[in-house]
Amino acid sequence: MKRIILIIAAVFYSCCHIWASDNEDRTFNVAKNLDIFNTLFKQLTLHYVDTVNAEKVITAGINGMLRSIDPYTIYIPDESEKDFKFMTTGEYGGIGAIISYREDYVIINEPYENMPAHKSGLLPGDKIAFIDGENMKGKMPADVSEKLKGTPGTEVEVKILRGDNKKPMKFDIVRENIYMNPVYYYGMMNDSIGYIQLSNFTDGCSDEVKKAFLDLRSQGMKSLILDLAANPGGLLGEAVDIVNMFVPKGETVVTTKGRGNKTLSIYKTPSQPVDTEIPLVIIVDSGSASASEIVAGALQDMDRAVIVGERTFGKGLVQGTYPVAFNGQLKVTTAKYYIPSGRCIQAIKYSGNDSEPPVEVPDSLTSEFKTAGGRIVRDGRGITPDVEVEPKAGHAISFNLYADNLLFDFANEYYHNNPVAVPMEEFAISDSVYDEFMKFVKEKDFKYELPTQSAFEKLVQSAKDDEIYENNKDLFDTLQAAITPDVQKELELYKDEISHLLLIEISKYYYFQRGKMYMSLKKDEMLGPAMDILKNPARYKEVLNSD
Repeated sequence: MKRIILIIAAVFYSCCHIWASDNEDRTFNVAKNLDIFNTLFKQLTLHYVDTVNAEKVITAGINGMLRSIDPYTIYIPDESEKDFKFMTTGEYGGIGAIISYREDYVIINEPYENMPAHKSGLLPGDKIAFIDGENMKGKMPADVSEKLKGTPGTEVEVKILRGDNKKPMKFDIVRENIYMNPVYYYGMMNDSIGYIQLSNFTDGCSDEVKKAFLDLRSQGMKSLILDLAANPGGLLGEAVDIVNMFVPKGETVVTTKGRGNKTLSIYKTPSQPVDTEIPLVIIVDSGSASASEIVAGALQDMDRAVIVGERTFGKGLVQGTYPVAFNGQLKVTTAKYYIPSGRCIQAIKYSGNDSEPPVEVPDSLTSEFKTAGGRIVRDGRGITPDVEVEPKAGHAISFNLYADNLLFDFANEYYHNNPVAVPMEEFAISDSVYDEFMKFVKEKDFKYELPTQSAFEKLVQSAKDDEIYENNKDLFDTLQAAITPDVQKELELYKDEISHLLLIEISKYYYFQRGKMYMSLKKDEMLGPAMDILKNPARYKEVLNSD
């Protein structure tokens, strides 16, 4: 308890130190409320009917305080340092696998290629039964993950249950330094257009992008698509370095401004570029945030790239990390960043006041800015693409097949029946395989409910309450039949969509993350418009020269 109280005191007193310069009234209010918190907690621990878990209660208090400011200001306790390091570096010591919870066990979802889990022979679907002799049944993924992680070079004994075999299989796995390459996939889309997919901005990601770029150029690449869709961002310096690949040395990429709009830092491209002429398209979507928006926004402001996709998330806040007691850290918003046109892309206004909830910046309050060539762009709403693409929503049956793990289970069964892989470029879901899947779904007696059905049940209950149901029962029965999904019919109707999802799911067994990405691109809605822009040089120039 002393440890936690010292941590929260450090956070509060650091606030006191900062705020003291504002005015004495604010200093008094901070001191007063800190005293209230301390005495309140003391009375709680003295008089509550059960023993109070000090760490749980005070950590909740810390997190509640920080949540009232913005979602990005967070407390990172010492025990979460490994996860924080992974977020920033992409590295950790462990076995290298994605895991999830299912039916009382944590299972292997995906072993990473050439990582310890894969090299030891673990497969998707394996249930983790014991780790170093400790029973893992009923344990949550976070608990299992903590047991699997450790110092590289150390050994961990993992016993798994596979398929219907009730006898655990033992694997002695040597942990390694697990590095997740943020470039999951790159390749040539045709004889001249290259493609690089970047998943996040971890330490060194710009080097990986550069390696991929140079390899593609050696294969004859004449234009490039850089895919930042669903990329949540990361390290600011890496974003600057990626922009630097395509623009000259000394160009301002981003400026950070803190309290009172005071300029804190100006980030310029530090090196000679790799290629300032190659036609470039950046793909973004609503999940592209932070560093992704810096890259897309800066290259848009410089008229160096055409942006294709959806409007981005709109995170223009900068965080710094500061130490607190007992090896914890406070990650706190310190500034906003501004891209070359002078605009800030932050889309949500946070007041730091519980009585004033965060609100989206309305269009009426956004301002116009201009790119280097005079095109009009706006602040306050992320990055609006030059060519907007509205993705189509998948059908309900596809979502429910995925959520109910039927795609995963069939892929697992398929792999065990077909362990030998064909070349990745030749892999496909044949009609016979899809027929097997339809039979598999039928045997599992799969059903799902639409939101319309839930609303219908409420309507039926209301009709019964109003005593009009019985006289109109035939009408209600007809309506119910009309809105109840016919699974087998929908499996036929949406065969193309479901086959594609099945292709992606099965591919990870043979070709790992690279294969999943490759298969995903076969029906990527953003890729087609991006390629069309690059296939038409006149259209590319027209977009960049429009005003």
